[in-house]
Amino acid sequence: MTKRTLLIALRLFFGLITLTAIGTQLAIHLQHGFNVLNFFSYFTNLSNLFAAIVLILGAFCLVKRQESFAANDLMRGAAVINMAVVGIVFIALLRDVDLGHLLPWVNALLHHIMPVVVLLDWLYAPPETAPGAKQMLQWQVFPLMYLIYIMVRGALIGWYPYPFLDPAKVGGYGTVTLYVLGLVATFLCVSWLLMAAARKRNGL
Repeated sequence: MTKRTLLIALRLFFGLITLTAIGTQLAIHLQHGFNVLNFFSYFTNLSNLFAAIVLILGAFCLVKRQESFAANDLMRGAAVINMAVVGIVFIALLRDVDLGHLLPWVNALLHHIMPVVVLLDWLYAPPETAPGAKQMLQWQVFPLMYLIYIMVRGALIGWYPYPFLDPAKVGGYGTVTLYVLGLVATFLCVSWLLMAAARKRNGL
């Protein structure tokens, strides 16, 4: 099996199984009267959905023998960073939190397996053009927009997807700010490491 064939198969497999997992969990949540917008307000769900789409698109690019292009590499990098932070935050802050109706296999896939999969995909097939500081800053756009959305919506409706972002659960906005600063530092560190790894693989 060639490297290209292996990448196509693995990207399609993990992309499709992740979409299946998200769809399955969404159906369960709807059965229990869970708000759809709340479901898609979890960074985990959004990041996994995005990563799955990126993997599938990447597989189709290989099928069509298309060369790597800047927009695709930018999306791949964003997917890796978001998923890496999903894994880190879950292990550091959420592993002892009640996950409600989240299925064990879905939990394992979304929080543990997929972060590793997208990282290995990036390292196994790094972008032909190594990312620079501009791309590193662009990778921060979605997390920043997500944070603004969650904090504004949470203040309006009194619901936050994660306890460390809820002022009522952590002792006020001061503590939330500390968590946010920690998240910002995590995103920047992961982004820098990803950029450095890609540049090293490209001999830069």
